Amino acid sequence: MFFKQLPTKESSLSYFFGCAGHAIAAAVDVVAGDEDWFIEQAALANVRIAYVIDTHVHADHFSGGRELAKRVGAPYCLHESARSFVKFDYEPLADGQLLDLGNVKIKVLHTPGHTLDSMCLLVSDARRGPEPWFVITGDTLFVGATGRPDLAGREQEMAGMLFDSLGSKLLNLPAELEIFPGHQAGSACGVGLSGKPSSTIGFEKRWNPLLTMNREAFVRELTANIPARPANMDQIVATNIAA
Repeated sequence: MFFKQLPTKESSLSYFFGCAGHAIAAAVDVVAGDEDWFIEQAALANVRIAYVIDTHVHADHFSGGRELAKRVGAPYCLHESARSFVKFDYEPLADGQLLDLGNVKIKVLHTPGHTLDSMCLLVSDARRGPEPWFVITGDTLFVGATGRPDLAGREQEMAGMLFDSLGSKLLNLPAELEIFPGHQAGSACGVGLSGKPSSTIGFEKRWNPLLTMNREAFVRELTANIPARPANMDQIVATNIAA
C-alpha cells in the first residue's frame, strides 16, 4: 500500500492511497484547487484513480471531488443518503459496502451525526493481513474532539446520533487501529481539535474527553460548545450540492 495525507485549506486533511501492485488508488476529501496534486501523485505512482470519495457534503470548504473525478474519469462517491439533497448524479455508497483497490479494501461505515450523510472509511491491506489497518474518520471523529452537530439545524438530535455512530461503528474497533481525520486544529468543524494529524482508537478512547462521557453528558457538552459557522457556509454548501 501507498498512503499520502495532504494538509490543505481550512485546516482540512485529504488522502490519497491505494495498491501499487495493482496500480489503483482512491482520493478522499479533495479540496477545490488541489486536483492537480492528486493527478501528479497518481502519475508519480503510476496508478489509476478508481474512486474519488467525499466523506460527506462539506460545509467549510469547496470540494474538488467532482472536478477531479471528471478529469480522471472516475466515479465521484458520496453516501447514498445524500441523494435526498444533492442535485447531481453520483456513485452512491452504502453502509458495509466494500470497495476493491487490489490488495487494498475499503469498507464503508455510515456514521451520521456531524451530517446525515457522514461516513468513515475502514481500510485494510491484504499484504499485511486480514485486519483493518486504519480508518479515515472524516468529520465524525477528530484527534481530541468530534464533529459539530448543528449543521442540519437539529443539534440535540444530531449530537445523539453522533454518539450512537461513534459507539456502534468506531469505538468497538481495535485499540491499535490508526485514525486519520478530515481536519486538524484551526477547523471550524469541531472544538478542541489537536494539531496532530492522526491518532489511534485506543488513545482517543482514553484521552478524548468526549469519548469518556455517557450519552446525556456527550449531547450536553457537544451542544453547549458549538463554534461560529463559517461566514460563507451557505454558499459553500450550495456549490457543493449544485447540479
